[in-house]
Amino acid sequence: MTATADSGAPGALFAAYLGEKRPQIEAFLAECAPACVAGTAEATRADLDRYLYQPLERFTASGGKRTRPALALLGCEAVGGDPAAALSTAAAIEYFQSAALIHDDIADKSELRRGEPCTYVTEGTGVAINIGDLGLVNVLALVLRDQKLPAATRADVAERLVQMEERTLEGQALDLGWVRDGRWDISVEDYLYMASHKTAYYSAAVPLVTGALCGGGAPDQLRALDEFGMRAGLAFQLQDDLLNLVGNAEAQGKDFRSDITEGKRTLLVVWALAHLGDLQRDELLHILGRETTDAAELARAVELIDASGAVDYVRGYARELVADAKAHLVGARLEEVPRDVLLSMADFFVERAG
Repeated sequence: MTATADSGAPGALFAAYLGEKRPQIEAFLAECAPACVAGTAEATRADLDRYLYQPLERFTASGGKRTRPALALLGCEAVGGDPAAALSTAAAIEYFQSAALIHDDIADKSELRRGEPCTYVTEGTGVAINIGDLGLVNVLALVLRDQKLPAATRADVAERLVQMEERTLEGQALDLGWVRDGRWDISVEDYLYMASHKTAYYSAAVPLVTGALCGGGAPDQLRALDEFGMRAGLAFQLQDDLLNLVGNAEAQGKDFRSDITEGKRTLLVVWALAHLGDLQRDELLHILGRETTDAAELARAVELIDASGAVDYVRGYARELVADAKAHLVGARLEEVPRDVLLSMADFFVERAG
């Protein structure tokens, strides 16, 4: 590991690590992209490439910072392993991300993803669902076919990845179900359960733990990384929610305040609805139910949420989560430099501006 950072800004060391690892991750993603089996007729291969393989490869190649796969490499290094051993696991998690986003865009009726039309917009809904399904298949395929990993390790990693998929689907079920049924009787505890399952497992905890498994991590090391990752991953989601409402509008573009338009049950909204007076609560619910894109109405919703104390509460809670996450690394048997990067990662998750 050679990540260094000249800046003293929170999260700078982790940002440098992402920059260092991204080329290696992207090269492996290009190398392991799913393709037709050998012997497929040329005409059939062309159709399959057009309708299945190339759209998934393009979507995955257009990814962002590669945070999740980088965490798999970091987890491996943290227990003294060679990060190259975790590349198939890192790629598997990135393919899960691709599948989740392709399917999410259909569920949310989004138009743009990463500045381009969503996959279902360009390919059609049915074809897009199938493309996302291929991403899900590739999650386990990459690990189970990696002959460089011992068979027992492949089985352990695969089991963790299956658990990640199960937990993420549970969180997504609650998130979508509450919206479908018009549910606003959501408690803080309800939200935290949903967000932990939908985000924290696959955004931090499982990448770190599966990477550590590839590096031969011991049970106590796995526990420390799991506890750290669950808290840091939840803080990551809370910061996402904050940025959507009170972040940099120019940096977020059309997505700015889309959580209001979509009526999302974020912790900000849940807290606000529990702490506003009846009239203000009714006004906020009215805006949340309108699917509005009007800037003035969106600003009014944020004003009501802020007046409830929700912004300060969520920001403070995210920072408490980060402090708790860091505490789980104290005394853990981890390599010193990767541990420093992990501590920086926790700061990065709550101090990032985008």
